[in-house]
Amino acid sequence: MSAAPITTSVVDTLRAWRRYAPAPLRLAGPLLLIVAIPVADVFLPPDIHLAHLLVVAVAVTAVGSGPRATALIGALAVVSLVCAGLERRTLSTESVLVELAALLAVCVFLVLFTRLRDRRELELLRARSVSDAAQRVVLRPLPKQAGPVSLASHYRSAEADTAIGGDLYAAARVPGCTRLLIGDVRGKGLPSISDTAIVLGAFRAAAHRRIPLTELVAYIEDAVRWGLAEFSEPNEDPAERFVTAAVMDIPDDEPVVHLVSCGHPPPLLLRGRTRSALALAVPEPSPPLGLGVWPAGVDCAESAGGCYTPATFPFEYGHRLLLYTDGVSEARNADGDFYPLAERATAWADQAPGPLVEQLATDVRAYTGGRLDDDLAMIVLQRDGTAS
Repeated sequence: MSAAPITTSVVDTLRAWRRYAPAPLRLAGPLLLIVAIPVADVFLPPDIHLAHLLVVAVAVTAVGSGPRATALIGALAVVSLVCAGLERRTLSTESVLVELAALLAVCVFLVLFTRLRDRRELELLRARSVSDAAQRVVLRPLPKQAGPVSLASHYRSAEADTAIGGDLYAAARVPGCTRLLIGDVRGKGLPSISDTAIVLGAFRAAAHRRIPLTELVAYIEDAVRWGLAEFSEPNEDPAERFVTAAVMDIPDDEPVVHLVSCGHPPPLLLRGRTRSALALAVPEPSPPLGLGVWPAGVDCAESAGGCYTPATFPFEYGHRLLLYTDGVSEARNADGDFYPLAERATAWADQAPGPLVEQLATDVRAYTGGRLDDDLAMIVLQRDGTAS
């Protein structure tokens, strides 16, 4: 085993100890050491001296407590050292004076260290709070129910300690219909968040309008093309930035789903009774959002959605629909094999959306050994019936 996992485990343990252990418990060991050393010196031979171990009490306190507790334990350690020197009548000797000076220096250093550490942790906590709030605004949680459709989702960013990356999803209700978007920005992690925000902002601005699905996708395409060009770096080619997406309408009173695919992996229709999975491959897929690649120079934004051809698939009562990004379907194990999504989803096709999406997420994590090379997003939908 390498040293890195061991070091990480020790650091995590110390952080957990400092965060959750009661203050008296954190100080019990150092106080016991401070009392025990002068007492032990009384019974030990003159050539055995334990006072130099008092620095351990201060160091342990600095790991588990703040600057005030460290200063208190440091002061008590100095007093303990003085007491030990008085007991042996060696306080004025050169070795004890050197020990006393060294202990004082270490105490001052550790108090300053804990103060700087606590200030830094507070700054990080504030920054993380702001970041988490911003991320929740960009990638809002999906509702558990939208009309006659139950929803459950799972999201995991490739970047550590971040809640959002290059994958995205959103839902909106319009009279008589539920609209959904799932997409994948080219790239991953933090650098792709701006593109994620552009797509989600465009969807939310137009999804509530009573416009056909094709016009909705055309609006998103126009906004994405403008946004990617507007917010590109001077030396960056906007043509290299694009977003694969699947946009769909699910009518309340009709057991179907209307789907426009812009280069996105096909959703899986899961039938629990027969334990089968059907990929909803669109016959006429569109290019990814932001590329604007159309024949004869057609501008889709000006054609009122004429560039997009929705496909209609059955989505009956009790059926489940699995939407995902390539972070799921292209996840690899140690041998480089892709995750068998259709096979695994079929095995759990009779589960409710919440347990199903969490089962898949756990299985992907186990399949890859915990490694995540790309952002990952999944949505499971279940038609519960028609709107009342």
